[in-house]
Amino acid sequence: MTAMKRIMLEMGTGNALHSADYTKAAIRAVQDAMHHSSLTVFRSLGIDPATATIDLTLAAQEPEKIDLAKVLETLPFGSVKPKAVHGGLNVVDETTGDPVIIVNAGLVVRVPV
Repeated sequence: MTAMKRIMLEMGTGNALHSADYTKAAIRAVQDAMHHSSLTVFRSLGIDPATATIDLTLAAQEPEKIDLAKVLETLPFGSVKPKAVHGGLNVVDETTGDPVIIVNAGLVVRVPV
């Protein structure tokens, strides 16, 4: 059995300014995290990205409102283990009373070595 070693820990933040859509904010948080990193290790070491595992944690004030299946569609490779937990932030717009939804994402990528 090959051991899985962590090669990346990346964080991101996403928001939904007007829609109060937790899934949209979560997708944006994942995209933010992914755009902060470049995983050249796959090419450099000849590792198939499909063999990677990704532990995805999403933090939101109402985590049950995140459609994890839709978020998973945005990840380009690997076997993803998602979870949504309480966290993030909602900020109420003083003019409209509507919440701005802020979701945090943490991605841990592991590959077999």
